[in-house]
Amino acid sequence: MVLSNILLILGLLLGGGSVYIAVSMILENFLQNQNLPLSWASGDAPKKSKSGIIRISRPLVHKLILPVLSRYELKERREKLKREIQSAGLSQELNEDEYLGLQVFLGLVFPLFIFSCNALFNLEYPWYFIFGFGVLGFLFPYYYVKGYKDLRRFQILIDLPFVVDLLALSTEAGLDFIGAITKVVEKMKGGPLAEELGIVLKDLKLGSSRSEALNAMAWRLNMSEVSSFIAVLTTADSLGASIGAVLRQQSEQLRQERFVRAEKAGAEASQKIFIPIVLFILPAVLLIVFGPVVIQFMGGVKL
Repeated sequence: MVLSNILLILGLLLGGGSVYIAVSMILENFLQNQNLPLSWASGDAPKKSKSGIIRISRPLVHKLILPVLSRYELKERREKLKREIQSAGLSQELNEDEYLGLQVFLGLVFPLFIFSCNALFNLEYPWYFIFGFGVLGFLFPYYYVKGYKDLRRFQILIDLPFVVDLLALSTEAGLDFIGAITKVVEKMKGGPLAEELGIVLKDLKLGSSRSEALNAMAWRLNMSEVSSFIAVLTTADSLGASIGAVLRQQSEQLRQERFVRAEKAGAEASQKIFIPIVLFILPAVLLIVFGPVVIQFMGGVKL
């Protein structure tokens, strides 16, 4: 019985793979004849995604969903998604068109897969379980981007005081602001904040002003800490104030804010640990202390 179920599952997987390849080839020839785009709407080829689900879904999303979505403008939605994707550092492997396409595609494929398994294996899953998988597939791109966005923000918050210190030391040592950013990018060699500063350098080389490049960085990161820091820098630059002194003040303020966040996290941790102590540790202690006494009184057994 078990062997037959295993063989049936393998047959379904092989059959599904064959159908996927055949449909992919047919759609590719059809779309090429119709002169429809096979890659991003921007025309750029994406990098290989870190998610296996996205890598598997991407060809059919491009060939089935994106040609339909291209008929709808959704300008505000696309602009918001673009900022979210750039904040997560995924702009090289995902764009707003793919994001929308993945939501539609996975929102349909996930429940269809569960419904097929339900019909073939008589699993008797209720309808709301199948509907829940549809919601899960629709929300998968959101949580994928959100996970990388939260991780990137955490790394930037850790690196920001150190970067501001390096910028302050470099400017006080005689370098101009652009030279200080170049020195920081060389010294850090990786990290999301160093990558963003590298983009600032590229924007400056392409002719953007200092305030435009820094404000573009604040827009991409979408973090209040970075936005306030850049606002102070651009204001000081426009007023002709000393950048080194401003950076030194900002460094002290950022370290103080990080200390406050650490105190807040410690206070929250002490409150959160109270629940498992009451639910798990305290009953075990009570059982060990009073268990023998209860057994002695109930059974009349001397311990």
